[in-house]
Amino acid sequence: MKRWLLGLAAVLLFASPWPASAAETAYEWNLADIYPSEAEWMHDYKAVQNALPKLAAFEGKLDDAKTIAKLFALNEQTARKLEKLSLYTHLKRDLNIEDEAAARLGAKVEALAAQYAAKTAFIEPELLALPERTLKKLQTSKELKAYRYYFHELREQKPHTLTKREERLLAKLSPALGEAENIYDHAARGDYEPPSVTMPNGKTVTLTDDQYAAMLEHPDRRYRKAAFEAKAKSYEALEQTAAATLYASVKADELYANVRRYPSGLAAALAADDVPKEVFDNLIAATRRHLPALHRYIELRRRALGLDRVHSYDLYVPLVGETAKSIPVETAKTFIVEGLKPLGADYIKQVHRAFQERWLDVFPRPKKYTGGYNTGAYDTHPFILLNYNGSLDGVLTMAHELGHAMHSVYTNRAQPYHYSGHSIFTAEVASTANEWLMLDYLYKQAKTKEEKLRLLVEQIEQIRGTLYTQVMYSEFERIIHDKVRQGGSLTADELNQLWLGLLKTYYGPAYAADPGAARGWLRIPHFYDAFYVYKYATSLAASYTIVSGIQTDTSGKAVKRYKQFLRSGASDDPIRLLKRAGVDMTSPEPIERVLDHFAELVDELDRQLSSQNRQRSI
Repeated sequence: MKRWLLGLAAVLLFASPWPASAAETAYEWNLADIYPSEAEWMHDYKAVQNALPKLAAFEGKLDDAKTIAKLFALNEQTARKLEKLSLYTHLKRDLNIEDEAAARLGAKVEALAAQYAAKTAFIEPELLALPERTLKKLQTSKELKAYRYYFHELREQKPHTLTKREERLLAKLSPALGEAENIYDHAARGDYEPPSVTMPNGKTVTLTDDQYAAMLEHPDRRYRKAAFEAKAKSYEALEQTAAATLYASVKADELYANVRRYPSGLAAALAADDVPKEVFDNLIAATRRHLPALHRYIELRRRALGLDRVHSYDLYVPLVGETAKSIPVETAKTFIVEGLKPLGADYIKQVHRAFQERWLDVFPRPKKYTGGYNTGAYDTHPFILLNYNGSLDGVLTMAHELGHAMHSVYTNRAQPYHYSGHSIFTAEVASTANEWLMLDYLYKQAKTKEEKLRLLVEQIEQIRGTLYTQVMYSEFERIIHDKVRQGGSLTADELNQLWLGLLKTYYGPAYAADPGAARGWLRIPHFYDAFYVYKYATSLAASYTIVSGIQTDTSGKAVKRYKQFLRSGASDDPIRLLKRAGVDMTSPEPIERVLDHFAELVDELDRQLSSQNRQRSI
């Protein structure tokens, strides 16, 4: 389904930027690039309002190519304005979650998006009600030439499309069906008060997400443990609410799937990306087969740290010396520009634009959205949100989000609006390809054994975090969806036990599953977007195959194929797009290949730790 026909039903809020120094302003968004003033935002808001009755007037008249082409043109104009309105409010909100003006104006555009969805809900049912012969004729008509793949998709989803009345009703219900995530979001971000811990130097530190991540890398195990236990304890106050909201979200997913005549929420999620179920099944099966390599890595971590067992608070502490010094953002920029040079001069030119034109909001601020993402509209440049902390992981996150941004840049230059979106299945290929290139560049630039060992562990952690961990999350999702679909409920205790059991299975005998680790599920907001996280794992495998080809090909053909992939947008299904880039995701081979690489990295880590006498017996 393309974004211009889906409508926009997210919660959208305004907020004011947090004050910053002149130096930091260079690394903050310039939202005037979207709308220089609220008056201009209101101008587009009213334009969308005025377009809605014109769109509705086409209902019952979609029986010839010329009329349909006129509708599509008006719909695109309206959707592009609504997309900009939504983007602006979304970005404003993420700069400050508690801004009351943001809530008020965001509610306006949310309601407008719901009205748009309701007014356009007739389009696909009416088209699908046409005889097959007529649909084929429309697909090959001169007036609708630009929409041929759209009509191909349309016929594929015919069994899952409702009547016009039912589609209109479902569109009106969609905001309520997604309310569980909004409640969770406000509980986990707005109401949640992070705990504090006292550092060895006597300083009290609040365990915000970025601070907590840094604390788990602290060399003092007592401090890591104290931070972990304080954070785990703080989640007790949230777990009942989180269990209820997750249960409500999964029920909504399964209801939606049932209404649309899919056998399960998983089937509905896969169909939305045109991904066959064998891809999901291959991923979990192949990862399960390679769990011994992960168990071996955890055992190596246990010996390198001199521990009896590896606890959750031991999973992130560096194995090599002190935590690296903070990397200034300008240095990070230089690393990225140099590391991505294998992708060509034009790619690097666009990366320079991103920094020069303030596409990035880099530094953490109070009430700003945590984590990182890339977003944008067809009529704007990309916008990247970061909470950069000067770590190597921060550099890789910046490169990752720039990969998403460049994907949009290349696609928007080559594709019309209705093919400019990206399936998450392909979008994460563009981002993780950048991470592979960066890790390779940094490893080659390392001057000492310590640096090389640190980067070797970083590559292992890349695969552990992006593949093994996301597959574990996907197993968790599959289990809870199956349970709800079969009439079961989800309580906090049940979710805790399930999570703890998966941790034990994935990390093996050297891992000690602390009770506090059981609440890890409530920290994953992606669970409110059903079966999203598996795509991180498949994308990592696909990008590993692509980057390996780029690094070994001297003809430039591999880069050319990759650039064509970046330009393709949503002009075909993601499996075919990746096949053209040289990756067959219907086969387990890409998963096996990257997991074999993981095993090789673990072997090399074992050799290096042994040669440097870094392994200790307990």
